[in-house]
Amino acid sequence: MQVILLEKVGKLGNLGDVVKVKDGFARNYLIPTKLARRATEAAIKEFAERRADLEKAAAAKLAAAQQLGEQLAGKTVRIAQKAGVDGRLFGSVTNHDVAEALTKMGLAIAKAQVRMPNGPLKTVGEHSVSVSPHGDVVVDVSVQVVAQAD
Repeated sequence: MQVILLEKVGKLGNLGDVVKVKDGFARNYLIPTKLARRATEAAIKEFAERRADLEKAAAAKLAAAQQLGEQLAGKTVRIAQKAGVDGRLFGSVTNHDVAEALTKMGLAIAKAQVRMPNGPLKTVGEHSVSVSPHGDVVVDVSVQVVAQAD
């Protein structure tokens, strides 16, 4: 199926690109999340008329994400979890826990924006985690996992 992208989509294309994707990907993800539209002649004409507005909105999103990235840079998040005497956690620290801790600090971060390259954190100590508020903005945040005092 041919779709026209309404936003930049990683590994697919930029705003305004007409790309061919699998039908299911377009129907189940791109179109419902308003990232793309079917590339009919009418849709392409309408997009050409609205292109300036969409580019302005995309630039505003990028600017907001860059500002959030500047606030995130150098931050250290402290998370307390139950741990054994050897430093291994009972359970793990996931992207949800990191996003929740950042939100409590006053930074609006969704769990999908937290990237953990090595999976959930399972040991006490300091770990580096990537936070991506926008596809073009990636910031490293330090997560300090400490044993919970009972």
